[in-house]
Amino acid sequence: MDRTEISALGEFGLIRRLTDKIVLQQPSTRKGVGDDCAVMQYDRDECVLMTSDMLLEGIHFNLEYVPLKHLGYKAAIVNFSDIYAMNGTPTQLTVSLGVSKRFSVEDLEELYSGIRQACERYGVDLVGGDTCSSMTGLTIAITCLGTAKADEIVYRNGAKQNDLICVTGNLGTAYMGLQLLERERLVMQGNDKATPDFEGKEYLLERQLKPEARRDIIQKLREAGIKPTAMMDISDGLSSELLHICKQSGVGCAVYEDKLPIDYQAVVLAEEMNLNIVTCALNGGEDYELLFTCSLSDYEKLVPIDDIYLIGHITKPEAGTVLIGRQGEEIPLKAQGFNAFSEA
Repeated sequence: MDRTEISALGEFGLIRRLTDKIVLQQPSTRKGVGDDCAVMQYDRDECVLMTSDMLLEGIHFNLEYVPLKHLGYKAAIVNFSDIYAMNGTPTQLTVSLGVSKRFSVEDLEELYSGIRQACERYGVDLVGGDTCSSMTGLTIAITCLGTAKADEIVYRNGAKQNDLICVTGNLGTAYMGLQLLERERLVMQGNDKATPDFEGKEYLLERQLKPEARRDIIQKLREAGIKPTAMMDISDGLSSELLHICKQSGVGCAVYEDKLPIDYQAVVLAEEMNLNIVTCALNGGEDYELLFTCSLSDYEKLVPIDDIYLIGHITKPEAGTVLIGRQGEEIPLKAQGFNAFSEA
């Protein structure tokens, strides 16, 4: 029997390979694999949304510089973000842990204090989970439930030609926060007298260690009477998420380099580290901002909303998926964001 390395498929290729023969059997299942959340409908008007996420020590986080309380907060937030990306409201959360012997009860209490803080801030109930021993450090698996009106759910596959492409907040900042933490970790290795240099870069650390879900944007869009045609949160990088929307919607896109929202602290650090900030903004990941498309007719309603940036438009599929550079050059977009199964 032929053997295929997982790295040859990547995360999303593996998901497609494992799930392409699944046939939904329950009439209550409106959407299965392939979006930010699964969607179940048990009555005429309201749907239940469900998402799950797993974080593994050494892959998704490094406890040399990630405080356990921040880790707990972030683990909850990334799931809330998926619910908001479907235009829903998170309501319940379960937490399952795999824990090695090097963790104490007090360590787990610190982790849970961050989870509780996130739940309290977003009005989500922590309702259960599981705990077991682990041979390889710490594993966190979270499932989040949410609700949405059936006619208000936004999927990835609704983008149409001439739709506007928008993002919230700024891009690449969480990635630059990670680069800063890694740089200072290496500097301090073997030097007990060294102290990390984070002065003037606090925002980058906050974006990496304590992100927030964009509940505020969902509320503002509703108040303005705007329903996006397609939406995702940016966990694996703008390019990767935009390609998902285009593929599932059967469209192309044009994104403009000079329209990408990038924070000044991220620009400064990228220059210090000899990194291309546009590449970081396109592929960095973990921003947990919202990427969405909306009808051109919503433009006037969209403009007054703070912290939303128009970065491009949806095109015909034959036009491809491109970045328009500052000189007007067209650069094909590639999914170069985080891939847990890539070869080191």
